Amino acid sequence: MHASSLQDNDDALRVGVLGAGLLAAVAAAAAAAAAAAVLLPFLYNTAAWSIPGPLLARFSDAWLILTAKAGRRSVVVHALHARHGTFVRLAPNHVSIAHPDALQPVYGHSTGTLKSSFYDAFAAPGFPRGVFNTRDRAEHSRKRKIISHSFAPRSIAAFEPFVRKDLQLFIDRWDDLCADAARQHEQGPRGLKGFAWLDILLHTNYWAFDTIATLAFGKPFGMLESGVDRVPIEFEDKHGNKRVEYGSAIKIINERGEVSATLGVAPAWLRPWLLKLSWFAQRMRSVKALTGIALARVNDRLQNGSDRDDLLAKLQAGTDERGLQMAKDELTAEALTQLIAGSDTTSNSSGAIIYHLATHPAALRTLQAELDAKLTHAEDVPTFDDVRDLPYLRAVINESLRFHSTSGIGLPRLIPAPGTHVLGKFFPAGTVLSVPTYTIHRLPDWWGDDAEDYRPERWLEADADTLKRFERASNVFSTGPRACVGRNIADQELLLFVATVFRRYDIELKYPDRELPVIEGFLRKPTELEAGIRRRKPVA
Repeated sequence: MHASSLQDNDDALRVGVLGAGLLAAVAAAAAAAAAAAVLLPFLYNTAAWSIPGPLLARFSDAWLILTAKAGRRSVVVHALHARHGTFVRLAPNHVSIAHPDALQPVYGHSTGTLKSSFYDAFAAPGFPRGVFNTRDRAEHSRKRKIISHSFAPRSIAAFEPFVRKDLQLFIDRWDDLCADAARQHEQGPRGLKGFAWLDILLHTNYWAFDTIATLAFGKPFGMLESGVDRVPIEFEDKHGNKRVEYGSAIKIINERGEVSATLGVAPAWLRPWLLKLSWFAQRMRSVKALTGIALARVNDRLQNGSDRDDLLAKLQAGTDERGLQMAKDELTAEALTQLIAGSDTTSNSSGAIIYHLATHPAALRTLQAELDAKLTHAEDVPTFDDVRDLPYLRAVINESLRFHSTSGIGLPRLIPAPGTHVLGKFFPAGTVLSVPTYTIHRLPDWWGDDAEDYRPERWLEADADTLKRFERASNVFSTGPRACVGRNIADQELLLFVATVFRRYDIELKYPDRELPVIEGFLRKPTELEAGIRRRKPVA
């Protein structure tokens, strides 16, 4: 063998050894970085060392990631609090506090707490943030100033005709089903026992999505009219080329909530790796598609114009402290925020209310007696003034939102310097704290020994002091500067929906002995509710 060949072999051997060494060093560094990412929160936050919780959660975010992905986070965390008490550690740097007196220090106006990195997972890549997922306090204040007038009582009154119009279309469709069932009676499956049998949740989704689309974009998706969930989605590539596809808005929003609520509890360094897994990758497409729904709708509205006094018009007219209006991309982001906030939430709540009233016949009879007595001259869809002060109807709404809170998880907040005390415990800056709504809505010390029971009467039997205690323990719309801006429109929609539906129909569940099945992403979403509906007989 020539000397030059021997030299080449030696050089190749040295390069190979060096390459292997470099790879080993990189692998060791990566392993060390991963170990540090896992262990540093545990080592840094000594205040959480004594707080009980799952063993894995003390050292890793994996426990909370897996729990969120399984879709039962609120129920699992509730069981942990029942076992361990007020404080439970959910991750190395995340503590859940199940006590209403923690709401103010964690979420209140004067605390300075920030939304945690959890909310980064709700931001669409390359798209402006809306008021919900904006973490910077100053920017959030600017956005909230622009949009807050859109949800003032005067604005809500202007929205009422649109809400009632879509609700009229909803009952027109149900009336058609009832008439068809009455003709079939015992002759066909849809007329069994004189009821029209259907998927209640599909219909409440159609109504809620059409209503918020009417308000947020100027016209409905057409789900109630067509009986189909098929909406335009606008995509734009990096060269500015646009294309429109069609998809299911309900499926897209559901998947977006699931993936964002799971990615959100993962540390930032881990998220790109999780997105390589099919479950995450598939659902992340829904995040992009959801933005495409908003783009298609806002572009249509801006191109064609409208003189409607709806939510989008009010967002367009809003200004910040400098008198500046929102640019088109920010306007689209806020319209998207309203679509998300006003669709799933309303459909989930209305479906849960139907379930609980149908499984509590005494409460249903009391409600229908009140509606029959008080709405004798009302139209098919009563006005908000007709229903806003009906005491038992209000008690039903309050109890339903307590028992089936729209979001049951504890919304995470990042503690700023120099740290804070909550219920006698000190938490240093950088700690993430949350108060689980599902659990504080079920505390016997606050709601009574029957806290696990659905009972609207609790709101009517309570004296003034007890009602104040209920209000302190209620976290339906969150609290503090990041509380839900749309609570007034939600209140209007639910009061009108419940009054209209139960004044007009008898509803019987196909499986009345089953618990309402729920899957949880960011929201607690009922997944199945088969029931029969039929027109009620006129009250003499």
